[in-house]
Amino acid sequence: MKIIITVILSYLLGCFSSAYFLGKVTKNIDIREYGSGNAGATNALRVMGKKIGALTFLLDILKGIIAVIIGHYLLGFDGKLLAGVFVVLGHNFPVFLNFKGGKGVATSLGVLMILDWKIGLSCLVVGVTVIMITKYVSLGSIFASITAPISIIVLLDNIDRNFYFTIWFLGILSVIRHKSNIHRLLRGEENRLGKNI
Repeated sequence: MKIIITVILSYLLGCFSSAYFLGKVTKNIDIREYGSGNAGATNALRVMGKKIGALTFLLDILKGIIAVIIGHYLLGFDGKLLAGVFVVLGHNFPVFLNFKGGKGVATSLGVLMILDWKIGLSCLVVGVTVIMITKYVSLGSIFASITAPISIIVLLDNIDRNFYFTIWFLGILSVIRHKSNIHRLLRGEENRLGKNI
């Protein structure tokens, strides 16, 4: 029963789209109809400005943190992993928005910060560094996603199997969600940070 509760609560928490909510409240718009059409922090930044973009990013991180804490309370360590997966799935595929959500980067970061802060911090540092150098948010997000599973091997001595596969799943899912960005990057059509803000 606790497994079902963990899955449902985490997924529903993930379904709360910060970008969509803030778009409706502050601009009376559906963020999915503007910019890239993605209900995430980067598109919120481009469409609604720096303050709303930053708030969206923080709220999405907070979703991941809260979900993992709930999972830990209900089921211990494995509950944290289960909650981490389903809060990201909820963010990416929210039932209330016809399964059209974000890409899960900020929410995954929140999850990682609680699962193992060293991995979360590594992803954040790599992502921010790539963004600062290239001005491509998507490229920074992709590199951060790839960093997560690599960090497990580099930073941790004893690796729990379920933990290992959870991190790989989140990393691969994030990269897949950036498929359109990867295509635009390869064509030289991806917008850099600072453009259209």
